[in-house]
Amino acid sequence: MINTKRQAIAIISDHADPAAVVGTEEAGGQNVYVRQVGENLAALGWQVDMFTRKANPEDPTIVQHSPYCRTIRLKAGPESFIPRDRLFDHMPEFVKSFCDFQTQQAYSYPLIHTNYWLSAWAGLQLQQKTGIQLIHTYHSLGVVKYDSVEKPKIAHTRIATEKAILERSSCVVATSPQEKEILRTRVSSNGQIEVIPCGTDTSNFCAIPKLSAREKLGWFPQEKIVLYVGRFDPRKGIETLVQACASLKNQGCDKLKLVIVGGSLTDRIDGQERQRIEQIVQDLGLGEVTVFTGQVGHDLLPLYYSAADVCVVPSHYEPFGLVAIEAMACGTPVIASNVGGLRFTVLPEETGLLVPPRDVDAFAGAIHRVIQDEVWAKKLRKQASASVNQRFTWNSVAIQLSHLYRYTLARTIMHEQPWNPPQTLPWRTPSGVEPKRVAV
Repeated sequence: MINTKRQAIAIISDHADPAAVVGTEEAGGQNVYVRQVGENLAALGWQVDMFTRKANPEDPTIVQHSPYCRTIRLKAGPESFIPRDRLFDHMPEFVKSFCDFQTQQAYSYPLIHTNYWLSAWAGLQLQQKTGIQLIHTYHSLGVVKYDSVEKPKIAHTRIATEKAILERSSCVVATSPQEKEILRTRVSSNGQIEVIPCGTDTSNFCAIPKLSAREKLGWFPQEKIVLYVGRFDPRKGIETLVQACASLKNQGCDKLKLVIVGGSLTDRIDGQERQRIEQIVQDLGLGEVTVFTGQVGHDLLPLYYSAADVCVVPSHYEPFGLVAIEAMACGTPVIASNVGGLRFTVLPEETGLLVPPRDVDAFAGAIHRVIQDEVWAKKLRKQASASVNQRFTWNSVAIQLSHLYRYTLARTIMHEQPWNPPQTLPWRTPSGVEPKRVAV
């Protein structure tokens, strides 16, 4: 039930269930973002209800994460897995289920924070019905995604929805200055955008002595560990990483070990991509030095990050890239594609390196630099951890979102006043000012 002494808000994450196990095809960074934002906002005094689609009949309809934060699974199509590109047909039922839930509890949410374009579509329908305040986070953009893949039938609807949510919502939250730039140049010059980054749980993701972590995982001290963490998806660029490791091995890089964390063993796209990567590993002669761990819980992930010499994020595009800051929080240097939000999170030559996406030689050269220069790598490890603790914590993200919500709700009595948040509020950064770099 709603706690009437607290301001209730709704967070909608249609396909990314905040209560799901992270690491499978439909459970990744967005799930983490929504869950962490929800729980941290609740700790700041909000009543937070997170709405998602029920995809398994055995899952409970309501999951209580804390006294004032819960996940609510709504009926929208069959209670089974449906790929994201096929979910749109079920979104009208999602909106109806959301409205029915509000009617049953005799309460309406004055502010809704939507995540991903399908949730944006639902939010726009609710805005039209009730005039709620609408905040949106994209997580990925169709105009960027469709640069590198064949456009599905739903592409036109997605692109139109992403434009509409920017122009009609109260505010869009970009997770990096780079995402804001893309929104302005490729989506719309209209609408309000505020930059609030993602965060990480620094109480969990923190540095563990490398040798201690390796001992617990059964890895040898002399191994050169190259780590990938994330879903199996062609856009994640795992093939580039595998080819880079094969190049290093052919160049005589001794004691190299590639560890790939995440994914599932299903016949879904996630499982098919894993099988494809496994075949490439065998074809390139890396079978004996590559480990596929499958899903690893967040309680154990810090061991993997801390034990690695370097964590590689070879994505073709990332709006933000949670894995990068998780790794850096554990003191692990990051080599990432020079794209999207990774250009914001990774500080070149200070916390890691940025290289062109899909460039096998560049990734091989960057990995070689880090694993061969122990003195420099040790400096990177220290700076990486300090950078995350200063710039990217979930508590900080929640505080910034909380201020944005309160300002947005306050504007409901200001009518047509122009968007002009006080410059002193935490989330406001003067335009043109670069994020403060960490000096260690």
